[in-house]
Amino acid sequence: MKFLGIIPARYASTRFPAKPLAMLGGKTVIQRVYEQVKDALDEVYVATDDERIEAAVKAFGGKAVMTSTSHKSGTDRCYEAYCKTGADYDVVVNIQGDEPFIRKSQIEAVKACFDDDSTQIATLVKPFVPADGYDALENVNSPKVVVNSRMQALYFSRSIIPFQRNRDRKEWLANHIYYKHIGLYAYRTSVLKEITALSQSPLELAESLEQLRWLENGYTVKVGISDVETIGIDTPQDLARAEEFLHQHQELG
Repeated sequence: MKFLGIIPARYASTRFPAKPLAMLGGKTVIQRVYEQVKDALDEVYVATDDERIEAAVKAFGGKAVMTSTSHKSGTDRCYEAYCKTGADYDVVVNIQGDEPFIRKSQIEAVKACFDDDSTQIATLVKPFVPADGYDALENVNSPKVVVNSRMQALYFSRSIIPFQRNRDRKEWLANHIYYKHIGLYAYRTSVLKEITALSQSPLELAESLEQLRWLENGYTVKVGISDVETIGIDTPQDLARAEEFLHQHQELG
């Protein structure tokens, strides 16, 4: 199978404008994301709506494609970028442009989901561990996932799922495996075309989670497991934490 990586990267951001071009250890954030994943995929493009990002990507030797400024999701931007490349791929992998420490192992884990011929869409989760504490489990900015016996997503929620009726909440992590969603997606190209034509769904609007639109419309989402903890950059404060993380992990360059 052929896998195309697309990294959606917008210039405008309410909490952190120009985030893809922010410097992290002497490189832009978008360059670090690109370099982390390029060897795990057949080809990688940054999909952007801003010429400054396009120029920065080309300056470090990466590939970029300009896309519309009107997209409401990274999935929509991925589909336009895929169409503009004109290439023939089996699967498109949607990589978050603000995850500079994403690992090759995570890309390989989501690719492996397509060893199952029935997989339409794939994503990753990371198990919570007791050391994370209840506050991490309760964090609404960290969506949770429940899966079936075939490792397909049953539901995504900002709430804690499942609810353990007969245990104290402080004991929940010790008595059940909870999964934290990692926002890495992969889609068969035919499915990507279909889901970008769907209207927003009631569950999606309620939770503000795009993936619920796919479940609500009958698509299956295969779930791979990763034990890697990444650092997403949403704010300048996150960037400062990422600098400290990079300083502690010199092997990441």
